[in-house]
Amino acid sequence: MKVVKNSLGLLAAFLFILSLAIAITINFTPLYAFDVAYFNIPERIGISKEVILENYRILINYLNFPWIEQLEMPDFPSSANGLFHFQEVKTLFLLDYFILIVTGFLSFFFLRIKKKNGRLWELIQPTRLLIFIPIVLLFLIFINFDQLFITFHELFFNNDAWLFDYRTDPIIMALPQTFFMHCFILVFAILEAGLLSLHIYSKK
Repeated sequence: MKVVKNSLGLLAAFLFILSLAIAITINFTPLYAFDVAYFNIPERIGISKEVILENYRILINYLNFPWIEQLEMPDFPSSANGLFHFQEVKTLFLLDYFILIVTGFLSFFFLRIKKKNGRLWELIQPTRLLIFIPIVLLFLIFINFDQLFITFHELFFNNDAWLFDYRTDPIIMALPQTFFMHCFILVFAILEAGLLSLHIYSKK
């Protein structure tokens, strides 16, 4: 029973850190602003950086807030497939926030009980093992991100709506695949930092 509780508690802590890393990354607009300039996107698609960022803000607001039911980017028309894909992404965003809240509470009480009973040391070895997960994932990103990107979409989407055509969904030209690679890297970097922090905390 003790092993089960420890496993569930560690799983909750891991999911909390992961969902927090995802939430931070998807709302870290400076990363996108940097990539827009770095990849010369305004010059490539003929739209100013300010307009691109404004449309991106509209997209992120749609994905973040359940009460925004329609996506209308004034400078980037969308096809039915494109809108459907963004609707699926919105569902994943909201699921991430739900997991963040639930596992946040579970992790708080789990660690509080461990600390109260003086048994934080039981997490030293498991967290040491968990630390290797982001390292492996980052290694896979640098080895073959294209395949990882495809596998990710095949895992979370049971259709090919994510395969945008720039002629019907020009927003894809403002969202290069390398930007998503940077997002993946940031997620796993934050995850690694969070797991390291949990490991250090467990050694107190």
